[in-house]
Amino acid sequence: MAYETLKQEIIEYSKQIGIDKIGFASVDEFSELKSRLKLQQESGFQSGFEKGTIEERTQPVRLMPEAQSIIAIALAYPSRMKNPPKSVKGDRRGVFARASWGKDYHHVLRDKLEKLGKFLEAKLDGFEYKPMVDTGELSDRAVAERAGIGFSGKNCAIITPEFGSYVYLGEMITNVPFPPDQPISEEEGCGECTKCIDSCPTGALVEGGRLNSQKCLAFLTQTKGFLPDEYRGKIGNHLYGFDTCQVVCPKNKNVDFHNHPEFEPDPELVKPRLMPLLTISNKEFKAKFGYMAGSWRGKKPLQRNAILALAHYKEESAVDQLIELMEKDPRPVIRGTAAWAIGKIGTKEGFAAIERVRQKEKDEDVLKEMEKGLQFQPV
Repeated sequence: MAYETLKQEIIEYSKQIGIDKIGFASVDEFSELKSRLKLQQESGFQSGFEKGTIEERTQPVRLMPEAQSIIAIALAYPSRMKNPPKSVKGDRRGVFARASWGKDYHHVLRDKLEKLGKFLEAKLDGFEYKPMVDTGELSDRAVAERAGIGFSGKNCAIITPEFGSYVYLGEMITNVPFPPDQPISEEEGCGECTKCIDSCPTGALVEGGRLNSQKCLAFLTQTKGFLPDEYRGKIGNHLYGFDTCQVVCPKNKNVDFHNHPEFEPDPELVKPRLMPLLTISNKEFKAKFGYMAGSWRGKKPLQRNAILALAHYKEESAVDQLIELMEKDPRPVIRGTAAWAIGKIGTKEGFAAIERVRQKEKDEDVLKEMEKGLQFQPV
């Protein structure tokens, strides 16, 4: 009974510090998740960003031997911005997915979890906890589902009744046996709807609730090498992340919450001009984009994606700058992607520049990209 009373006090306190949803879960093994993770591994569907072994990801007591319960939290983020700038010919823009708008959510949620921890430390002698936000071993989605935060959608996102899937998730393992909450009933789920699966441009959603991360554009925008050929025409103007599978979800219709000033987007940053991004310095990049979640991989993937976006638009005004990158940038991925994009845009001066520059290019991968660029040349 004492733990039930304390649980209610935590719920009340969570509202005071701006947590939109909170739930409590047991520390039992996530056996269904364990089976899914093994299948993902065997199928080669993992992203490579996962932390820990399958056992550590599904058995909370491996991470904290004295674990007794898990507290899960969710914070809603906006799905729309005010006065978004337009991308027009001669002044093209890219876009960051909604989950990277505003301040890096890892910091915001970790701060909320630390406040919860301090609150409980003042109430309980010997209280211990282990907080995690996205980069921990546990699956945020599996914990949130067990804690009744939302149900696991076919788009592989947790969908809450109040905020749709536009929520950030975090959790903390505790050494207190809080009474667990009930998961949301299956009747609240996706039903027969397959809009996310049907709208996935790469077929990454191989079936409801199962993702091949290697084909997911949200993952691919974060890679640092050459983007595989088959995805270059599908990335559009996305610089970081890809959220079509959320946008088309009926559960997200008219969902747009602005509960946290930290998550409000700066339109000029979440829809940045592409051309200035190509030559931004490391110092400028960190000063401008460093506080966003989408900056965690550095500027190189975003610059590569910006080049692909200019090719997507066939932006002829970018050709001179792309030629300069192809000729002078020290990074093979940028030189090669620029060469491919020049060919895709398809101007005479661009093809001539590829022919000229490839005479002195030494990198084999870049030379291959130049060949691909030249293949766009009309016969």
